[in-house]
Amino acid sequence: MADIITVDDPDDPRLSDYTGLTDVELRRRREPAEGLFIAEGEKVIRRAGQAGYAMRSMLLSAKWVEVMGDVIEAATAPVYVVDPALAERVTGYHVHRGALASMARKPLPTAAELLARPGTRRIALLEGIVDHGNLGTIYRSAAALGIEAVLLSADCADPLYRRSVKTSMGAVFTIPYARLTPGRHALEVVREADFKLLALTPDEKATALGELRSEPDDQLALMLGSEGHGLSQDWMCAADEWVRIPMAHGVDSLNIAAAAAISFYSLCDA
Repeated sequence: MADIITVDDPDDPRLSDYTGLTDVELRRRREPAEGLFIAEGEKVIRRAGQAGYAMRSMLLSAKWVEVMGDVIEAATAPVYVVDPALAERVTGYHVHRGALASMARKPLPTAAELLARPGTRRIALLEGIVDHGNLGTIYRSAAALGIEAVLLSADCADPLYRRSVKTSMGAVFTIPYARLTPGRHALEVVREADFKLLALTPDEKATALGELRSEPDDQLALMLGSEGHGLSQDWMCAADEWVRIPMAHGVDSLNIAAAAAISFYSLCDA
């Protein structure tokens, strides 16, 4: 059973994993370098543990100790119990869910290793998506609708950043992912694994998703770009086919998270 330790000093070094959680730039640099990420809320903490992520510590307000009793019983990492006001001073925001856990990251597979996994037929390739909320929502849709792996461009946001994890409701733990190498040849590893590259675009010349010809065993990689700029020219030129979501009433585009959900459903239902 984990040790339960009451802490009343916001500068206690044992709470260092939780300091400045609202400082995006700091956390973006610090968390991958130190091999940690923050899980927020009871459900997300449980899902992280079920996915095999090791706990470094927990930070709880007193009323959550009983709720998380079974997790504490099974844990070996320390549990720090703090007053809600102190938690806010440490983290930089009101922790309304009352429970945080610092978890250890796992080593990422290479893109080639991920693509070689048996049964991987429908994957998402994400380029330049830097909004953590959008990224988490895309992962949640991917998990729900049958995407089997995600490959991220080098400049995509961190799926294990706190907001991504929270927005995905822990779905980031269920889909394996890897980073692509930087540069114009990033997609070669996908082509070498015999995936057909599909670029999602609003261009009228693109094939409507409902008219895409594919079989369940086809290996399809759907490429999604940032909401502001879409896919880069390099990725568009690398595509085997452009695909689009037919729209009405003069609407020419959707939020990238909404477009991803529609596209995943169409692709995985094919």
